[in-house]
Amino acid sequence: MPSDAKILIVDDHEDTLYALESALAPLGYRLSRATTGDEALKHVLRGQVGLLLLDVRMPGVSGLDVVRYMRRLEQTQHIPVILLTGFGPDQELTSTAFGLGVADLLMKPIDPWALRTKVRYLYDAHRRHRALEQEVRELRALVKGQSEIGEPVLPHLDARVPPQRDTSGARPARDRT
Repeated sequence: MPSDAKILIVDDHEDTLYALESALAPLGYRLSRATTGDEALKHVLRGQVGLLLLDVRMPGVSGLDVVRYMRRLEQTQHIPVILLTGFGPDQELTSTAFGLGVADLLMKPIDPWALRTKVRYLYDAHRRHRALEQEVRELRALVKGQSEIGEPVLPHLDARVPPQRDTSGARPARDRT
């Protein structure tokens, strides 16, 4: 994930989008918005989304449908998602959401302080995870490149450390008789 990855906020109500953008603005992350599930999927598939704040119930493609689709694709399956709902606690929704691997499910109205804390943690953790994945890819390419040109990548198994001499003067236990 590029360091300029954005947080995508998806809700079908303009006032909710504005409130969420206002709450997250102090974090300094790039924010983007969508008003439908279809729009959200287009943003996500274009890349550079590091976190998704997603309303559950929207006309057409719901938030849960977006998450189901994202989890089937390798390029989007690890993007953290925070689902938002204004319909109160619902055990079935909670079970389905966490079964799909969402990071959190928040009830509206949302406490801005709690939202910022969760977003900062999830966005930064995802960014670190992506950086580690990139480093692993680079190391694998380096190892593969060195092994193809005949350079030793790891020490040879026969390159053992010679046994250490016992300088204490004590004889080994098997020699004592």
